[in-house]
Amino acid sequence: MILRVLFFFLVLLPYTVLLMPVQVAILLIRLPGWNVLPRGFFWLVCRILSIRVTVIGKPCDKAPTLLLSNHISWMDIPVLGSIAPMSFVSKSDVKRWPLVGPMAALQKTIFVDRKRRTDSGRTSDAMAARLAKGDAVLLFAEGTSGMGTHVLPFRSALVGAAQAAIAASNSGGTVIQPVTIAYTHIHGLPVGRTDRSLIAWVGDMGPMDNLRHILASGTKSVTVMFGAPIMVRHDTDRKVVTRLAEMKVRAMLVALNRRRELPAAHTG
Repeated sequence: MILRVLFFFLVLLPYTVLLMPVQVAILLIRLPGWNVLPRGFFWLVCRILSIRVTVIGKPCDKAPTLLLSNHISWMDIPVLGSIAPMSFVSKSDVKRWPLVGPMAALQKTIFVDRKRRTDSGRTSDAMAARLAKGDAVLLFAEGTSGMGTHVLPFRSALVGAAQAAIAASNSGGTVIQPVTIAYTHIHGLPVGRTDRSLIAWVGDMGPMDNLRHILASGTKSVTVMFGAPIMVRHDTDRKVVTRLAEMKVRAMLVALNRRRELPAAHTG
């Protein structure tokens, strides 16, 4: 724990304080490579939390891409954010989190107020605009976090942003790419059902309670798998494609958790 505290004050905090103004300037001037500094920040967060990340497959880069993922813990954000350039769709509460909130905003996170039904339209428009520019956007499609043993039903409301992006970009289509995140080992041992409370953020657990469990749980191995993209066109049924992505994410999660033969990953 002492080493983690030292790492925070000697590495992560100086990195954030010194480079945050640089990131602000990059976004204001609209320079390329806006995601480099946030990815570095998330990589350092993974180090301080003792997270080892394995990646299977890769994000699609041949079309505007909406990534649909399962959700287990707030650790999902630094894990995914350290892998590839992407923006997140996140609940508005995250904006108030110390350190993480400002960095999320500087990574062009799209915040949604889930308590206001009318906010979904604004969020969908923001996602469509980002996709139309060619940015990858990741949506935790369950709308909440789970224990990591199963996948909750995906919500299709915001998936319509992929179709809206077609019109905004005058492109022939966009893609939805299923993404699965699985926490498989703690201290080199397979994660059991009782261990998942040390990782998952569920129920009425507060972020600080979850953080204490994570810091006390030792080295964690997590696998992120990128599935085959699903083409979306003007006439695609939003609910059908959401259900298909959900099934693919579920199949990948089951295979990763139970160490079975994996479905095909996207390799380019």
